[in-house]
Amino acid sequence: MELPKILESKTKIRFQDCDPFNHLNNAAYFNYLINAREDQIIENYDLDIYKHGKETGKSWVVSTHQIAYLKPAVLMETVTIESQLINFTDKKLFVEIRMFNEDKTMLKAVMWSSFVYFNLLKLTSTKHSEDLLSLFEQVALPIEESSFEERIKSFRFQKV
Repeated sequence: MELPKILESKTKIRFQDCDPFNHLNNAAYFNYLINAREDQIIENYDLDIYKHGKETGKSWVVSTHQIAYLKPAVLMETVTIESQLINFTDKKLFVEIRMFNEDKTMLKAVMWSSFVYFNLLKLTSTKHSEDLLSLFEQVALPIEESSFEERIKSFRFQKV
């Protein structure tokens, strides 16, 4: 069975995460996007990063985030969040996560995140195991653009 390369889920924007204008607070986007990705990889790849960390002593830590806020997400709105692995190395993952309105006709935010595989006992980066590399090879979906700025520009010219 072929694993999906673009993962998708829906969530509702909650009151406690909004600013006085009923827009999702800029800092809260990170939680919505990362939480969605974590749930998606458990559901689609049977990879629970917390269980993996307990069992192996290794997990991923964020090394960078880049985010573009394109349109506001608003109080009680249902949003669709897509994510995909756009690249990987023996020690790093590069993920793109996109937030849309519910029917995906309006792109609200795009985030690029890089994660370093980390040995929690030795407190140092470490190489991915062969089984993880095999999973990444199956599910990675590279993109054409080589910079975040180019990627955002490409979305501005699309219909979404």
